[in-house]
Amino acid sequence: MTSPSTSPGPDPPRGTEPREGPLAEGMATLANLGWQILLTMGLATIALGVVALVWPEATLRVVGILFGVYLLVTGVFQLAAAFGAHVARHLRVLHFITGAASVLLGLICFRGTLESIFLLALWIGFSWLLRGTTETAAAASVPDMPARGWHVAFGIIGALAGIVMIIMPFASIAALTLVVGVMAIVLGLTEVVRAVRTRVEIGRLTRGTAAQRRSMFQARPHPQH
Repeated sequence: MTSPSTSPGPDPPRGTEPREGPLAEGMATLANLGWQILLTMGLATIALGVVALVWPEATLRVVGILFGVYLLVTGVFQLAAAFGAHVARHLRVLHFITGAASVLLGLICFRGTLESIFLLALWIGFSWLLRGTTETAAAASVPDMPARGWHVAFGIIGALAGIVMIIMPFASIAALTLVVGVMAIVLGLTEVVRAVRTRVEIGRLTRGTAAQRRSMFQARPHPQH
């Protein structure tokens, strides 16, 4: 009486490797797209910084036009909000005044470069002054605030920068353009380096995954009959 012999299952054919699933393929595509986008943004930021340093007048002209567009858009929205049914009556006058002032300042920006740069400098100066004063007052009124000294120092520096911007708008905005150009180049170089390092890491992971698949799916010896 012979017992039935159990034969092992069919071995996978030689030379075949498992295909990656859709999830792995999607992750690889996203990773490749991520470092490409990062590299493109870095190169664009470097180009913007170079343009700001080489052609500061043209950069200021473009910034002034964009600032005028920003004032016009915000003014139109504020005027529309002034006539909205959901706005309280005592706030409609405030919305109307601020909207009309924004539209007027936006139209003034389109009269020339000097007007737009002057208004932009005043806008930035008053914003820095208000923010610095608020931060300094908040830090001085709360004795147990974490890093209180740093808040006071940054508030004072911001307020002083706002005063300088208001007193000397044209010189300050020109210096600010140079600073922005240098910072854009530094940030762009950082993004390019990050993109290159990300690409190198993706290549290492891809090679490691392929080697692991080959080691796991080696050809097995056929059973003897």
